Amino acid sequence: MKFFIDTANLAEIREAYDMGILDGVTTNPSLMAKEGISGDANVRAHYKAICDIVDDKVSAEVISTDFDGMIKEGKDLAKIDDKIVVKIPMIKDGIKAIKYFHSEGIRTNCTLVFSAGQAILAAKAGATYLSPFIGRLDDISYDGLELIGQIVHIYGNYGFETEVLAASIRHTMHLVKCAEIGADVVTCPLKVITGLLKHPLTDSGLAQFLADHAKAASK
Repeated sequence: MKFFIDTANLAEIREAYDMGILDGVTTNPSLMAKEGISGDANVRAHYKAICDIVDDKVSAEVISTDFDGMIKEGKDLAKIDDKIVVKIPMIKDGIKAIKYFHSEGIRTNCTLVFSAGQAILAAKAGATYLSPFIGRLDDISYDGLELIGQIVHIYGNYGFETEVLAASIRHTMHLVKCAEIGADVVTCPLKVITGLLKHPLTDSGLAQFLADHAKAASK
């Protein structure tokens, strides 16, 4: 399973990268705004700064919702760095744009996916990644993890090359369950990834080892 970090914060991206477990980054306009990044030139420069930290796969989202606008924006984003993956919304013109970018060899991430039907359309259009939003489905009393399993099963039936990128991951159990189900990628905040480190028995065991070492060293 690949780990992407869902942020525009450069310090968090560096921390995840330095851990040696980071495979990519996803961002969106909301995350950019959270970091105080605004204006086309500043946003593009920030994407480049992210690309300079990581090895590959930085999802950069288009703002347009019409085909021509998405194509123009997507091409501009792809020019920033070879690591850029163009993030396209799950709408009719978005599917058309994904098909176009696929034919041009530009990688895409189809975002805001909430159903298996949408997942099938994105795969047939040639999306590189598909982003079903688990947490947002849970918020409206749907089982987001069940959707991940359904999509993984369908893609396996037909050999679709699109990778399932589980998004809107809220906690470590979401992440672990996605691994069990067979999601190709998860994208989540840094705190979810570092949360995997934590277990009370690890903490108590380490404390005991250190205490025993201190006793032995004092003799």
